[in-house]
Amino acid sequence: MTEHRAAWRAAEETNAPSGAAARPHEPGTPGAGQPVPATAAAGPGEHPEHVRHGPHREHETRGQATETPGALPLNSPRGESRPRGGDGGRGDVPPPMGDAPGGRPRPLPGTPADSPGAPGATVPGIPSARPAADTPVPRPSEPAARPRPDGGTRPESESAESLRLRYVGAATRRIARGIDLDEIVLGLCRSVVPTFTDAILVYLRDPLPVGDERPVEPLVLRLRRTDRIPEEPTETPIPEMPGAGARLPLVPAPEVSGAAETTRVRMDGPLAEVLRGVRPLFAESPQAAAALAELVNTDVPSGRRAILAPLRGRRRVIGAAVLLRRPDRPPFESDDLLVAAQLATHTALGVDKAALYGREADIADQLQRAMLPDSLPQPTGVQLSSRYLPAAETARVGGDWYDALPLPGSRVALIVGDVMGHSMQSAAIMGQLRTTVQTLAGLDLPPQEVLYHLDEQAQRLGHDRMATCVYAVYDPIAHRLVVANAGHPPPVMLHGDGRTEVLRVPEGAPIGVGGVPFEAVELPAPAGATLLLYTDGLVESRTRDVWSGIERLRERLAAVGSIVCPPPLEPLCDEVLDILGPGDRDDDIALLAARFDGIAPSDVAYWFLEPHPQTARRARRLVRRALQRWGLEELADAVELLVSEVVTNAVRYAGRPITLRLLRTDVLRCEVGDDAPQLPRMRHAAPQEETGRGLFLVHRMTQRWGATRLSAGKVVWFELPLPPSSPHPLPIGP
Repeated sequence: MTEHRAAWRAAEETNAPSGAAARPHEPGTPGAGQPVPATAAAGPGEHPEHVRHGPHREHETRGQATETPGALPLNSPRGESRPRGGDGGRGDVPPPMGDAPGGRPRPLPGTPADSPGAPGATVPGIPSARPAADTPVPRPSEPAARPRPDGGTRPESESAESLRLRYVGAATRRIARGIDLDEIVLGLCRSVVPTFTDAILVYLRDPLPVGDERPVEPLVLRLRRTDRIPEEPTETPIPEMPGAGARLPLVPAPEVSGAAETTRVRMDGPLAEVLRGVRPLFAESPQAAAALAELVNTDVPSGRRAILAPLRGRRRVIGAAVLLRRPDRPPFESDDLLVAAQLATHTALGVDKAALYGREADIADQLQRAMLPDSLPQPTGVQLSSRYLPAAETARVGGDWYDALPLPGSRVALIVGDVMGHSMQSAAIMGQLRTTVQTLAGLDLPPQEVLYHLDEQAQRLGHDRMATCVYAVYDPIAHRLVVANAGHPPPVMLHGDGRTEVLRVPEGAPIGVGGVPFEAVELPAPAGATLLLYTDGLVESRTRDVWSGIERLRERLAAVGSIVCPPPLEPLCDEVLDILGPGDRDDDIALLAARFDGIAPSDVAYWFLEPHPQTARRARRLVRRALQRWGLEELADAVELLVSEVVTNAVRYAGRPITLRLLRTDVLRCEVGDDAPQLPRMRHAAPQEETGRGLFLVHRMTQRWGATRLSAGKVVWFELPLPPSSPHPLPIGP
């Protein structure tokens, strides 16, 4: 210890009033726990004011300063307590510099736990509360130290300036911790109530401008949040505030309850003038009082018991904060305006940051949702349902997607994929891969070929474009399922009898690895079974691995199937999502459920026809017989005309036998396939032309029609509604 520091401590102890409790000795030292006068600390031949120091400062006394008007009353016994909800996350707001909970002397900030009161300890970034080397040693007659209720002393500078700096540092850290708007405003409220003020009102612009957006006129401020000390008294003292007694109610208490919800700021009014000035003001001047009255539109404390602090962001004023103190508490001091200015500045910058973050997150979320299907198709023989859940707020943008695409032959492709990462780039890559899958599916390629070309496309997009994907094709006529997997969690099937099964599909390498072949497997898909495709966010979290999650998913499906089987798809999806725990939303989730209804063989008619000139006549005869067997004679004439036109066009270009198929489901569907790759196009024939009117008739007479290119040829199809009196096919089920 330097000479001046020892003298300052000796003077502090000398000024302590009689009966003041000294700091107890460390265990094992003589006289532990007994008060020791200052002269006892001096060695032989030394002046009593020059105290010898060592590793144990047994004789140092550290008192608690009494409250003076204007200083931050952190240890006031008049009820400066926490607001509702306990500590409310005020862990960063420093406790008062005095005794620790339980009456123990509080060590200096930054002191190690095993050496309480170590000399020279300071808080990083905060000036030391002890005098510097050139500070004159106060004499006993000078008012250098103020007595505390427990008999100790503390220099006056430590009770105001140092404590204020510590408070501002902790409060700004609490405000800056938030990432969204509500967290930042809540951080401001919890930092100032009750340590700095008794009530606070935070007004923000409505709408809140973001970035370089031009603000909307006129300026409207909306009350975003309020906080205050509860009015009900309590006899429970606050542990961090020694000597705190009963919590007093606000007297009177109109500070928050009667405040205006919205305020339209007049450009020539006093409130606009104060907001343009940016600096916090007391409500003691006529202009500030008028501005405060215009903002809150109710009676509030006046003079130095109210501070109006404008919130100015990076480019403009975005709101205002009103700080209020009750009558039984000392009013604000001039230095408190500096504290209010610091808090207002950090809050405004945080609000700007939160607004920018919120806009970027919303843009990414909208981008991702725009790339997902608005609605699922309703193909024949299968029912579909889906769910998508974004990740938690900290990473709610991802690359999960799902899709269902109708294929020729009444088949349907079921796809679920997951792009690695959580960013707007992941969402953009997901959109590109989904478009690629749709294009490849339109070519009617086998599932393994689709994944192979998708892998090539991912490599063209970049070397770090990694994704997983599962691609399945369901055939409702053959009741078969062909699945190929690229590093994705395996599908799970719930059978019609309640039995669950994790499909054994070759896992394969993720999309983007390159040079790895993919393998497809064909599995039975009985009627009444339900297939679930999902992303890893459903089964994997920080608390469980993928296979544990898959087993949990299988058990949940088995539990649902034991109650009702097959279960409705929409409630089933909700039940599946219920396996997620409170902390299991680390990743976004895509879920696609498919119920296999199938098409009965009795509702299918299929023929191979040679491409001869007489083929159209034979096709008309076969179609009429099938319609008579199904009781659809009302559609015979229309269907014969349409089949004749489509088959004639196929015979003209086909080199191999053509196919003709009729399907009876909720509609009557006719499909004609040939090996010619050219797709027919509808055109308007001139009056003198004898051809070019076939597809025009198909377009006018059918409910829907289309042409789909296959890997070897094409299929032209059309659909007609069934007559109301016709018997509908019965669903296939277990």
